[in-house]
Amino acid sequence: MTIGITGAGAMGSGMAQVAATAGHEVRLYDISPEAGQKALDNIIQSTSKLATKGILTHEEAKAITGRIYLCDKLETLSDCSLIIEAVIEDVAVKKDLFARLEKILTSEAVLATNTSSLSVTSIASTLQKPDRFIGIHFFNPPVLMKLVEVIPALQTHTSVTDTVCNIITSWGKEVVLAKDTPGFIVNKVARPYYSEAIRIMEEGIADMETIDASMVEHGFKMGPFALMDFIGHDVNYRVTESVWKGFYYDPRYRPSFSQLRLLEAGWLGRKSGKGFYTYPKSEAVPSENRMSHAIFMRIFSMLVNEAADTVGMDICTEADVEKAMTLGVNYPEGLLAWGKKLGYGTVVAQLDDLFGTYHEERYRVCRYIRQLAKKE
Repeated sequence: MTIGITGAGAMGSGMAQVAATAGHEVRLYDISPEAGQKALDNIIQSTSKLATKGILTHEEAKAITGRIYLCDKLETLSDCSLIIEAVIEDVAVKKDLFARLEKILTSEAVLATNTSSLSVTSIASTLQKPDRFIGIHFFNPPVLMKLVEVIPALQTHTSVTDTVCNIITSWGKEVVLAKDTPGFIVNKVARPYYSEAIRIMEEGIADMETIDASMVEHGFKMGPFALMDFIGHDVNYRVTESVWKGFYYDPRYRPSFSQLRLLEAGWLGRKSGKGFYTYPKSEAVPSENRMSHAIFMRIFSMLVNEAADTVGMDICTEADVEKAMTLGVNYPEGLLAWGKKLGYGTVVAQLDDLFGTYHEERYRVCRYIRQLAKKE
């Protein structure tokens, strides 16, 4: 099977390497020849490092890069059986690309988008055969991240979903199935980790260093402010805004002015040298954090509620939301299992208390977790 990748940025080049490592011939297309060559150079560097570490042999590394062909014309992708796009997150751009691709591909070829939050169904509507269209959302960097969200459009034929799941699994990835809703699983469920942390800071309850330390002390690998800086505010804010608009401006997902101002200033985080923190970041001397548990429980309860809401909305199964959050954003435990360990009743009580204090819909307890609490 020949795989086509359109867009030779970090995601596109990473997916090309994954597919080539699995033994596929890969056609990597980008409108810019310079971008394509840079992507191939990065793949060569990546496979060389893996060979140096003994993860690959030098022969395997050369074979992987030898299976990747750079293309500067869409027509070169005409014999591909699966096309995955990784271009700019703009619905109009993606629709135009797929309309052009459909004219040159065979009727059996599967077309897929790597969008992280746009409507797969909307993009599929452009096609003459929308039943062969699907979302395949890799996480960055694709070579290292095990999770892939597969998102059938409303029009997608079940056989296409099955085929894609089997292909991605054969690439050594862990697949979760998500309904076509804003943010899918990971980007929906993770929103409170950022937004509630910012809310706590904005209210003057604790500074960002204290909030970050609180979450790390309770098992998270990075605090929310450090993680937003790592992701980049150009990416993190836009995803939050997209999910918020996609859910009809639900206050649970409302973006923050604090983060918007960083984006407007060009303070994007690590990549620009300044975000919430200034980089290189000096390690502060840790002090006693008496608020650690209270901060953790507030953010954690919001996360558990969001995970339960995602299952309750039939976006995915309990098993898939657990897999998605541990593999997609490296949470120390699945949120539902973790919530059960600490007590669903405790989570519900925390959220009811927040709702009683703020009288805001963002703190409403979803029906699904109330049911779980009643079964304890």
